Amino acid sequence: MRRTSLTAGILYLITFVSIPTLALYSPVTDHVGAFVLGAGSDTGVLWGAFTEVVVAVAGIGTAVVLFPVAKRQSETAALGFVTSRVVEGCLIIVGVVSLLSLITLRQDVAGTAGADRASLVTTGHTLAGVYDNAFLLSQSLAPVVNALCLGYVMYRSGLVPRILPIVGFIGAPLLLVSDIAVFFGVLDRTAPINALAALPIALWEFSLGVYLTFRGFRSSSPLLTPPNADAGIPSPIPSPRSGDGQLDERGAALS
Repeated sequence: MRRTSLTAGILYLITFVSIPTLALYSPVTDHVGAFVLGAGSDTGVLWGAFTEVVVAVAGIGTAVVLFPVAKRQSETAALGFVTSRVVEGCLIIVGVVSLLSLITLRQDVAGTAGADRASLVTTGHTLAGVYDNAFLLSQSLAPVVNALCLGYVMYRSGLVPRILPIVGFIGAPLLLVSDIAVFFGVLDRTAPINALAALPIALWEFSLGVYLTFRGFRSSSPLLTPPNADAGIPSPIPSPRSGDGQLDERGAALS
């Protein structure tokens, strides 16, 4: 169990390596047209894409590692967590593919003779839009489902202090409302209020990663308590032997 909690905690902390992508992707997010036509460097964008692949793999890993423990409390919630993490990881990869396609457009097409600059810029904006939408459904909406599924398991089981999943429960509706507002165009994805709405969920995931890494599961959790030998578990019915009496039709020994 300590190895399981340590692995899950480290994987949770690894999912935060993509935080610098906000700065690494600035050449694309700030000036898509100029970037496609060759302005700036694509090294930062490539590093950002690589870290997001790492995040996708680590995120799925957290669900796979915790599933054997989480299903002891609720197999439905455990399966929901795994499914949500897999969908999240797949959509992250979709976003990475769109950025890599944008870089290919910049490197292999923009510099060719007779290239239509207007079409290149339009295609670049389209690929950047694909990334934004994939981000909304993966790294912004999926954490809401993750917090509800895993938070329920952690709260009911007592594997970690209950204040941690409570933070996730508080953050889930805030982030969900923010995502819906972005989805319907009420807010821009880069609006500061969206970062504030995502803060409780980020705190829940980071604190969970730290706790599992350095403390592990709480030994007082009912999921980790060994069964009581005096819990009234019936012993096997004895086999009839010579001199030990006879058995009636209910299997009770008659002396």
